[in-house]
Amino acid sequence: MSASTVTDLSASTNEYEFTPTQDWFTQHIPSWKSLFPFVTSPEPRILEIGSWEGRSAVFLLTTLCAQGGEIVCIDHFDLMRSPAGRERHRKLLQNLSRTGRPCRILPQFSVPALYALLEEEIARDVGAGFDWVYVDGSHRADDTLLDAELAWRLAREGCIFIFDDYNWPEQPIESVHHPRRGIDAFLALHAGEYVHLSKNAEQYQMVLRKTSEMRIGFLVEQSAEQRLASTLSLGIYLVLAINTSYAMAAAVTIRSAIKKTMGRMTIYIVDCGICAEDKEKIKSSLPERHDVTLVFLDLPTGSLTAELGISGAKIDMMKILPVERALYLDADMLVRRSLEELWSTDLEGSSIGAAMDVGFPMGHGGVSRGRYFNAGMLLIDLAKARTHLPELEARMRSTKESHYRDQDVLNVHFAGDWAEVNLSWNAQGLGTYAEIGSADRDSLALGDMKDPGVVHFTGPVHPDLVAVLNPFVQPYTSKPWGYAGAPGHPFKDEWWGALNETAWTGWQGSTQYHEMCEEEKQKAIQDSITKFETRVQ
Repeated sequence: MSASTVTDLSASTNEYEFTPTQDWFTQHIPSWKSLFPFVTSPEPRILEIGSWEGRSAVFLLTTLCAQGGEIVCIDHFDLMRSPAGRERHRKLLQNLSRTGRPCRILPQFSVPALYALLEEEIARDVGAGFDWVYVDGSHRADDTLLDAELAWRLAREGCIFIFDDYNWPEQPIESVHHPRRGIDAFLALHAGEYVHLSKNAEQYQMVLRKTSEMRIGFLVEQSAEQRLASTLSLGIYLVLAINTSYAMAAAVTIRSAIKKTMGRMTIYIVDCGICAEDKEKIKSSLPERHDVTLVFLDLPTGSLTAELGISGAKIDMMKILPVERALYLDADMLVRRSLEELWSTDLEGSSIGAAMDVGFPMGHGGVSRGRYFNAGMLLIDLAKARTHLPELEARMRSTKESHYRDQDVLNVHFAGDWAEVNLSWNAQGLGTYAEIGSADRDSLALGDMKDPGVVHFTGPVHPDLVAVLNPFVQPYTSKPWGYAGAPGHPFKDEWWGALNETAWTGWQGSTQYHEMCEEEKQKAIQDSITKFETRVQ
């Protein structure tokens, strides 16, 4: 049956029983038809809160669901205690039955009905949720907000979500007896989870298309184990500690982590001296995700970073992070796989999880020989790690000459208290020293780095001449965005591709970048000449 046929019938009783003086729907048919292309399911599921005699329900069943689909109608019908309520229920049941399409009526107030639906939907193995939701159950702002909150949890990603009476003329819009305050509160709360399909604010109905995933779990007692775990989880807490010089690189690390990892994520950036412009560029580099939060944290009073430089930031962050488990990543990393597996690693009672250092698996001359981890990726049980934080701070202050200062201090402090994580989550030295055999390195599972989850671009941003010319480590190590690039690194082009998705897009081809490269190259040459002349005097 065509939409025009339904329109013609909607004012008559020839086939459907509608009260002619109670037609509040027909005027919306053209705008509703324009929304149909957004519904991609071949068998759309419709939820209607407030059905009256079923004009809108009949229209949807005979058009949108003509080739398949179903509708669930919620209406209290005065709890069947009044003749008018019982008559509306009779008409709705008869009208829906005449469509010949699958339908269901829940004759109760919306809140218990929606709770019942939530329990049913979460128990479904597949196909949970609705593709079209129509909220028209009450004119009170608080009722409308509550209906929308519960229905939103039942709405699939891509769902058409319609509020009626946004510009209802019978009450002032600021009144609690007008739905607009409830609708506006809903819109503010769920900003970022939808796109507006309403053409203007004067439109009688407010129409949204949901862009976020369906999340229905926590309101019911029973669910599948995996859904329950997801529901109870607060997500991943990702941490970086940077100053302005690493803002661009951090944008790549953060954006790649978000793109590859679904679900709730909070990113904490410990501000070690980031200018306002770079903060804004980092913010604008994030993908648009409603379930991702970015927070800049100030350093604590009397911080190690203020005293010793940015090498103290990994320790400072343990004091100020407002959580008890965190995943720290250096800003010179590229995430290529979901971090969920890494995040769920069992630390087996250890304070931290880390991957072996590929350059010095058993340490170096500045520390005692033993298993030695790379501190570029740290999965931290903060509740446990904080138990001896004063000792860690004291050790950091007393360590003056260490070559890898914070990494050496962390290895000494957490010796015997760290769990080894697969090298795939901190793939170091790719295309360079990881390819060079040694007695210690040969014991590592280097094959785990062939398709890494997290690539770590180790080495300096701008290497000195000695490093570039070192015949024992070729190609030399350096970062993609430095003057020397990262020659031989298999993922350098992937890093540049990721950068072009951030606010720093086009940097590689810019005049500013090429001038910087030339300036740093000349500086490296001049520094080496100066050192040479000093040495031979």
